Amino acid sequence: MGGPAMIEGGGLGIFKPTDIGPLSVQVPNGVVDIVVETEAEGVSVAKKYLSYFQGSLHPRAKYLDSCADQHLLRACVPENRLRVYDMTKIIELLADTESVLYIRQGYGIGIYTALSRFAGRPVGIVANNPKHLGGAIDGDAALKAARFIELCDANDIPLLNLVDCPGFMVGPESEQDAAVRKFCRMFVVGASVSVPSFTVVTRKAYGLGAQAMSGGTLMGHENFSVSWPTGEFGGMGLEGAVKLGWSKELAAAKAEGGAEGEKALFDEKLAASYEHGKALNNTVAGELDDTIDPADTRAWILMALESNPSPSKRRHAKKRPSVSTW
Repeated sequence: MGGPAMIEGGGLGIFKPTDIGPLSVQVPNGVVDIVVETEAEGVSVAKKYLSYFQGSLHPRAKYLDSCADQHLLRACVPENRLRVYDMTKIIELLADTESVLYIRQGYGIGIYTALSRFAGRPVGIVANNPKHLGGAIDGDAALKAARFIELCDANDIPLLNLVDCPGFMVGPESEQDAAVRKFCRMFVVGASVSVPSFTVVTRKAYGLGAQAMSGGTLMGHENFSVSWPTGEFGGMGLEGAVKLGWSKELAAAKAEGGAEGEKALFDEKLAASYEHGKALNNTVAGELDDTIDPADTRAWILMALESNPSPSKRRHAKKRPSVSTW
């Protein structure tokens, strides 16, 4: 906000220019969207960024198959539900080849926000990062996602939500970080958008965090909400739900059979909860449109985009009064 002279003039001390807001500060705090190495790269990235707000690439048919082998998506989520994986691999496989541009990767790292193209049409992507807090949403991630959703809505860019979320981050530290104020922003912004919004659950979809990731609800989407077979659903993480919901029974099992007895009952109840929360069961219950083969995900997205044509006329007025500055 001010250089060495202004700082010194304000009686705040003497600093070198390099001490004031270096990238090591401005990237983690979200001030800088994208870091580049050279001026030439900066120009190239700026052109790519602006291109998403200038509409589809034509002819669109040329870009229908401009993507990786979609069958590779079947191996992205490990069979072991406790193993972590790289969500960016899913993003890169789904979108048009070399069309993805990540925004603010160093800030709010629990959520990925990226501009991309599907068959040449711009699409904004909001995706959980299972490598950070298991995909739970913290305050910075919530603000980052909400602002990005505003940006896409203001410019008529459809949204793709990739969900692997055990919920919002809770605890004393989260409350000190104004969780109540920051988390609700995802719901308010998500409920206010009018662009097409598509939700794909790759694994966990628990509690309010998963709802926030899908515009406030998994049900009643104007477009679609689907899950991969690896999807699992519940009001909270299954392990925690079993510990809380069956606490008396677990204590009794421990008193009778020791730690082994307690573990046996815990494993039994966890398996039952996991079976009840499987994607297929939630599809049958009507909470999802379908449980799909991961390899068919791009086809679903393209189908939905075709049913929601791009705006044909330039707006004469702003869609939103403004987009949050950060």
